[in-house]
Amino acid sequence: MLATEARIYPTTTHEVTNQSGALTGVNLFGQDAILRDTVLREGAGWVAEPAALLGEAAGDPVWQDHAHLANQNGPCFKSHDRFGHRIDLVEFHPSYHALMGLAFGSGVHSLGWTANRPGAHTARAALSYLWNQIENGVGCPTGMAYSAIPALRLVPEIQAAWEAKVLADAYDPRPLPIAEKAGATIGMALTEKQGGSDLRANATRAIPVNGGSPGGEYRLTGHKWFCSAPMSDAFLTLAQTEKGPSCFFVPRSLPDGTRNRFFIQRLKDKCGNRSNASSEIEYDDTYAVLLGEEGRGVRIAIEMAHLTRLDFAIGSAGLMRWALSLTLHHTHNRRAFQRVLAEQPLMRNVLADLCLESEAATLLAFRLARAVDEAASGSEEARLLERILTPVAKFWNCKRAPAFVAECLECHGGNGFIEEQPMARLYREAPLNGIWEGTGNVICLDVLRALQREPDTLAALLAELSLARGADRRLDLAIDALETELSDTRDQEHRARQIAAQIATVMEAALFARCSTPAAADAFIASRLEGLPNRAFGSLPRDCDLGSIVARSRLT
Repeated sequence: MLATEARIYPTTTHEVTNQSGALTGVNLFGQDAILRDTVLREGAGWVAEPAALLGEAAGDPVWQDHAHLANQNGPCFKSHDRFGHRIDLVEFHPSYHALMGLAFGSGVHSLGWTANRPGAHTARAALSYLWNQIENGVGCPTGMAYSAIPALRLVPEIQAAWEAKVLADAYDPRPLPIAEKAGATIGMALTEKQGGSDLRANATRAIPVNGGSPGGEYRLTGHKWFCSAPMSDAFLTLAQTEKGPSCFFVPRSLPDGTRNRFFIQRLKDKCGNRSNASSEIEYDDTYAVLLGEEGRGVRIAIEMAHLTRLDFAIGSAGLMRWALSLTLHHTHNRRAFQRVLAEQPLMRNVLADLCLESEAATLLAFRLARAVDEAASGSEEARLLERILTPVAKFWNCKRAPAFVAECLECHGGNGFIEEQPMARLYREAPLNGIWEGTGNVICLDVLRALQREPDTLAALLAELSLARGADRRLDLAIDALETELSDTRDQEHRARQIAAQIATVMEAALFARCSTPAAADAFIASRLEGLPNRAFGSLPRDCDLGSIVARSRLT
């Protein structure tokens, strides 16, 4: 029985009052003015109908219960059946399968490639933003499917057999050869025990079967320390060849129906993201197909990472939005000391500050999504802007999310710390996107790499910021200060986090000045560009219009 179906019996000891209740029956797209305006402005207004359908599901208590159950009852690994045969099976709770069906059926994984119209990646970002307000574990297989398409296209035979199945709006968990599947999922297995993010330190070996060439057959021997979604139909992986790290396609089932030599060792017991299986695996003479040229594996992985990093920037923004919506609901429906929480001056300051932070993450992530769309259409300026904004947005949104969610949880008091409440799951989930596809240091070094290897990225960044010049004197000064900071090449690696944070904050301020309300823009600029360093949430200046800022972020 789902929690929403449980009967509520009266109590004889006391009356239950002053509980905020669950936030249900809302449409997280149709009732989110900031999201609707942002998606329209960034060129994907046509996604409103499918986004509204997914937004309605996000506010449905049935799907909220599925999210809770899938995380309370995580995956279980069975290496052998009862007769002693090795089966390498990961079993999932039925709620996980239901969520996978909804996500893949809604095109969360595919719309960026299937829409074939302007703004496709931004439209797909809107669905991912909404999905991260339903359940985050399923966001891993949807994100991997989304980012895998460019790699699959490197070998025409792989593309012909797999792309349509990966992009299908169907979830088919049956362990069958690809020709018999209605839809397919893709996993990734890149890192190893000794290397972590240093992919060139990988030790897994790849031996060519017939000379070695793109699309050729190889045999892999080695291990992977993190393999996400190990029940996927195929995996993208890295292994060493004579020319260095190379990218390979590893199907779970061979064309003759037999299982590939892909062995799960165990599942990771993770802090969060518990509905999604993460595993340790071994290759032992495993069949694989080379994607691209030998020695180009890290480059191919980086190209995939640009899309997954976009997805993490979007995902963290979505997670923050859901935490904020829960917090606004609770504080507007809970009283303390004879007053509604949200009406008390200090709480209003905290809530307005959280609203600004959430909107900033949303503005930044979707501006990046539009750059991805424009770059795909051939704009060189957009490609340069995408190159610098991708690591900036990934670093900043993922870094801000944990502190943001912690503040939202605190607004709930003790109730927020209880596992039955969604805030506890969001709190455990929030740090993960900052680890996947590069920790903060790795990402900030990529910001420097973009500036140093492609100096024109700086010109593209400054051109984007210049669009907001003249809107606010404080912002003009901040843009000037950023330009000075970036022209200083001394000790840049030491200053990499400072540089990335400064780019992100000034970009967010510029987007507020151009895209948000005057009250929100003024408060953001006053608090982020002029405010005290290491400020806590709830430190907005006294003359800010807190009421209008909070009202703009409420689901209406």
